[in-house]
Amino acid sequence: MLKKIFIILIVLNSYKSFAEINESHAIAMHGSPKYKENFSNVDYVNPSAPKGGNIRLDAFGSFDSFNAFISKGEQAAGLSYLFETLTVRTYDEAFTEYGLIAKTIEWPKDRSWVAFELRKEAKWHDGKKITPEDVIWTFNTLMEKGHPFYKYYYSDVVEVIKINNSKVRFNFKNDKNLELPLIIGQLPVLPSHYWKNRNFEETTLEIPIGSGPYKINSFDPGRSITYKLNEDYWGKNLSINKGKNNFEKITYQYFKDREIVRLALKSGDIDIFNENQSKAWATAYDIPVVENGLLKKDLIGHENPQGMQAFVFNTRKNIFKNKKVRQALSYAFDFEWTNKNLFYGAYKRTNSFFENSELASSGLPEEEELKILNQYKNELPKELFLKEFEIPKTDGSGFIRNELSKAISLLSDEGWRLDNGKLINSSTGEEFKFEILLVSPAFERIVLPFKDNLKKLGISVSVRIIDSAQYQERLNTFDFDMIVSSFGQSLSPGNEQRNYWGSDAADTNGSRNIIGVKNNVVDSLIENLISAKDRKDLILATKVLDRVLLWNYYVIPQWHISSYRTLYWDIFEKPNIRPKYSLGIDTWWINSSKAKTIEERKKSFQ
Repeated sequence: MLKKIFIILIVLNSYKSFAEINESHAIAMHGSPKYKENFSNVDYVNPSAPKGGNIRLDAFGSFDSFNAFISKGEQAAGLSYLFETLTVRTYDEAFTEYGLIAKTIEWPKDRSWVAFELRKEAKWHDGKKITPEDVIWTFNTLMEKGHPFYKYYYSDVVEVIKINNSKVRFNFKNDKNLELPLIIGQLPVLPSHYWKNRNFEETTLEIPIGSGPYKINSFDPGRSITYKLNEDYWGKNLSINKGKNNFEKITYQYFKDREIVRLALKSGDIDIFNENQSKAWATAYDIPVVENGLLKKDLIGHENPQGMQAFVFNTRKNIFKNKKVRQALSYAFDFEWTNKNLFYGAYKRTNSFFENSELASSGLPEEEELKILNQYKNELPKELFLKEFEIPKTDGSGFIRNELSKAISLLSDEGWRLDNGKLINSSTGEEFKFEILLVSPAFERIVLPFKDNLKKLGISVSVRIIDSAQYQERLNTFDFDMIVSSFGQSLSPGNEQRNYWGSDAADTNGSRNIIGVKNNVVDSLIENLISAKDRKDLILATKVLDRVLLWNYYVIPQWHISSYRTLYWDIFEKPNIRPKYSLGIDTWWINSSKAKTIEERKKSFQ
């Protein structure tokens, strides 16, 4: 009798486990996918858009490699066109992944593992089928030999195993990382047979085999690369792909100067350009082709989080280890004057690492935030609990005597004194001096007023501009004092935060923890964010992390704009609905009649 009861219990428990396993065409971070099974296409495309034409884009710097998965070298622009992922996100939802190489996604209620059933039709450019072995080899290789990013992004994966000839499963350390099934889906799958006799850790200009909608058609090393639509692309009729990949060719032309890019745009040598300089946006396009509508100039709003662009301290350097010192230097950046005189008032000051989103902290911490923050009260600044975080603000006149006085007071409290116009450490006799490293000459005009204000504090600053290859190498090895950088964010932050601010990443060359953050509270808050059970908890956890990052003064925040500043020749057509979280160029198409007319009319303006 007892044996029978035991067997029944086993059956019931097995049924319960089975019943809690989800199998679907898509997986949402929170809630349910917008598009149900067997949907025809996403809303922000024209499923009948014609294919054809060549879109010419700009790229900055140079390139020497088609290996996009290692930290070595400078990868060519557009390589993502070659390699498909297990799943793909939509741009009208906060965070939902739909099957791409994967036909279906399977996961338990606690999200402690995820499995992917591969599409039978999914194949490489050489015609070979994409297999579970390819997925397993890709994951293991990226973790062992790939860019450090992957180690942090997928660190909670214990193993990946083959279930059968079409299914692969990823097992996780625990059930705390709820976004992991989604970000595993973002894994770019690579052909194991191609890499069998090649060194994955080296740069290469050998044209790779991929599985995506485009192939490399031609290239001039460091100067240009052209992709051509793959007519045999296995995924072209998938619902998630309808209305996309409409250009016959995509060409990237490389430039070393933004002004040269603008000239190329005006002359019609490139077709579209996203302007990132407010001065140029305001003054550089009062030209006949814009006035006549041949070259469109559009300010297109979006709902993307803006993250944090800032002057970034390398806290590995002794002079920047002190939080109060970092805070003092923030008083020397006069954003209001900069915005008025250099940016034509185009920008807003950034006040959060998750700017332009519901994830950004503001005001004093509220009750739910305090429940988390109080756990670390002895390790956090007292001001965090008592004061609203405020970035220094000026009247825009350029006279910041009061702000500099506050800076001097903070520096004095930390043992720095003025001696014959130089700021000297009272204990060590060290002079306060550092270098700001830049890769874009255009940023020098912004940095120099900041440098002048620092000079008034007795701080000696040198500004060095280097080429993109040198710059990347120095970033990879954290060989800098201060840089201008940005930390992009999504609507659903998660594992990437370990790479941004995690203590382990601080000592790993090539990581995105360029600041050198080593903070136990931050580490704990990152894990709290990753394990958030629902959207409400995620927002709460992100706001708390934001507050702690801000009050540690790891950066001097700069500015943001919640629009795309886009210029493009009037050769394109666009869907009636635009995606909330993307410019959506991959949904545009070329109107051949317009293109012909534009080419004829260009001549009259040259």
